[in-house]
Amino acid sequence: MKSATMSTVDRRTWRKVGARIIPLIGVAYVMSYVDRANLGYLAAPMSRDLHLDSGQVGLAAGLFFIGYIIVEVPSNLALRRFGARKWITRIMLTWGLVTGLTAAVDSAAALYLARLALGFAEAGLAAGILLYLTYWFPRRQRTWALTGFFLMIPISSIVGSPLAAALLAWGQNLFGVAGWRSLFLVEGALTILIGVLIFAFLPDRPSDARWLDDDEKAKLERMLAAEADEQRGHGALTGLRQALTSGRVWALAVAFFAIVFGLYPLAFFLPTMIATITHSVGDVSSVLLSGIPYLVAAVAMLAWARFAGRRTAVVATAVPMAVGAAGLLLATFAGNGPLFIVAVCLSVAGIYTAMPQFWRIPAIGLTGTAAASGIALINSVSNLSGFVGPYFTGAIKNATGSFTFALLAIAVIVVAGLLVLLTAGRRMERLDGKLTP
Repeated sequence: MKSATMSTVDRRTWRKVGARIIPLIGVAYVMSYVDRANLGYLAAPMSRDLHLDSGQVGLAAGLFFIGYIIVEVPSNLALRRFGARKWITRIMLTWGLVTGLTAAVDSAAALYLARLALGFAEAGLAAGILLYLTYWFPRRQRTWALTGFFLMIPISSIVGSPLAAALLAWGQNLFGVAGWRSLFLVEGALTILIGVLIFAFLPDRPSDARWLDDDEKAKLERMLAAEADEQRGHGALTGLRQALTSGRVWALAVAFFAIVFGLYPLAFFLPTMIATITHSVGDVSSVLLSGIPYLVAAVAMLAWARFAGRRTAVVATAVPMAVGAAGLLLATFAGNGPLFIVAVCLSVAGIYTAMPQFWRIPAIGLTGTAAASGIALINSVSNLSGFVGPYFTGAIKNATGSFTFALLAIAVIVVAGLLVLLTAGRRMERLDGKLTP
């Protein structure tokens, strides 16, 4: 039976909230993924200019995540204190500045320092947005809200691929610097611009939204407060120490680490992998081809969301995870470019589709300060894969001369994470069964 408070917000209001909130935070997230994955697009020309090998490119990609991991939990606590509008703006302005300055790097050491600084600057954006969504969308609305938000990740690759290709081809003529340097300049400027828009238009909570009338604000705030009270009454974690020492939170962190581990090596090395296996395409063509899997992923995410809301969060996450692992295994046997791209399409679609469904699980058992710190902890641990994955992939490529064994190892890690998810997720779902459907 539905509670009275959970049935008072109509579809018109949800459409209004979705249209105002999701695109704004989504475009910020698009820039974060374009920005952190741009080394994959630039690996070949930048390596030639700076004399880098695959291991050094992987290390540069991974160093980003050191600062990201260290600052993630404090950043989310700061967002909760100062508000999403101010804190996300601060994040975007500092990271946009660092990105623009990265255009000036002239050695591997300078690139390492730039990537390390970028991680500290951008830390907390993803976890902060995930926390922010809980301030607007109750449990029953999060399936479509999270899907809409995470849809921005493949969109970032769809947008990023032609942007990178265009600047690699014409950046020298437009800006008078190497194409890969022009990409850093353009992305830095765009990030700063979006930060200004966030400050101007992002409300912290429903009560701050000028585009909601008083009745809509009151209904949303009552609904969210009622759900938080219900969660606390059925055993949800509420405090900082509870979240940071909870076995179920750490288990979910391990599971999400495995999901993300299947993402970052492909994000950073896919253009290089395509160029290696085809032997016939240049930098621009391989970058454009690398956008195809992300277009497939966007379609898969939307299609799966239509069914996922009627299934438990664990099942809705586990099925696409399994598909992603299968795609990675198929990629290890691909002997030609078309088959490899098909396999990667399967893998990327599965992994990206699993991500929004996964975040339905922590929200079941975390509220208040525990939600801020627990979400940040899970995302922070997952970002270890962003450090380990690219370096691990680059090192195996250097040792074996191909990406085959790296893809196989990534598939094994995703499968191990799937097993952890099935165990830890059921514990959260026992709590879920006590809450009002």
